[in-house]
Amino acid sequence: MSQRVDSPPLSRSRTFFGRRKGHKLRPRQVQLIETLLPKLALDLEDPPPADLRTLFPVSVDEVGLEIGFGGGESMIAQARDLPRSGFIGVEPFVNGMAKALAAIESEGLRNIRLHFDDAGGLLAWLPERSLRQIDLIYPDPWPKRRHWKRRFVQDETVVQLARILRPGGEFRFVTDIADYAAWTLQHLLRSPDFEWTAQRADDWRKPWPGFTHTRYHAKAAREARVSYFLVFRRL
Repeated sequence: MSQRVDSPPLSRSRTFFGRRKGHKLRPRQVQLIETLLPKLALDLEDPPPADLRTLFPVSVDEVGLEIGFGGGESMIAQARDLPRSGFIGVEPFVNGMAKALAAIESEGLRNIRLHFDDAGGLLAWLPERSLRQIDLIYPDPWPKRRHWKRRFVQDETVVQLARILRPGGEFRFVTDIADYAAWTLQHLLRSPDFEWTAQRADDWRKPWPGFTHTRYHAKAAREARVSYFLVFRRL
């Protein structure tokens, strides 16, 4: 499988902003970062396998990616409910990574690989047409106009998403910020590689089948913030 990149790799300064660490980790979390994470972490210094399914120690039929998984609630739920699917999770914040590692260990999940960094390097590393699905759930909206360039959804990232998604694969996006929903629609609709799957209003007002109601989603609902569920299909 070709590894040609159709656009320049996304630089770290382009995709990562903010803190790497919040509150102090508990001793068990530190231990998981030191022992379990190295076993699950992808090594981007090595070339990617032509078939991403070989990254997992168990047999999987397809592979999905979650960018910025937070505490890992959605990724963990999918890995548990879909044991024949492999999942790659990206998270640069150590507290979120520690939470995900604890859940992976407690549930004995073997169909997850991790990238403890921003997503830019991983997107450039992944082979063409290698993923069935990419999830971006409640990303930082960077609401101030001068910070819009920091939003994950940009023309160059849309090109990268199209490169690594197989035809018929889906990019799934959720936000409770109306401006970011409109921004994402604008960027995806002008791409020749994607189509918006919504046929009626409920298709973007209601979660897609199997959506995991995370703590952030519950908080948004409590505070009466409308969430927008946007699904785009790779042509």
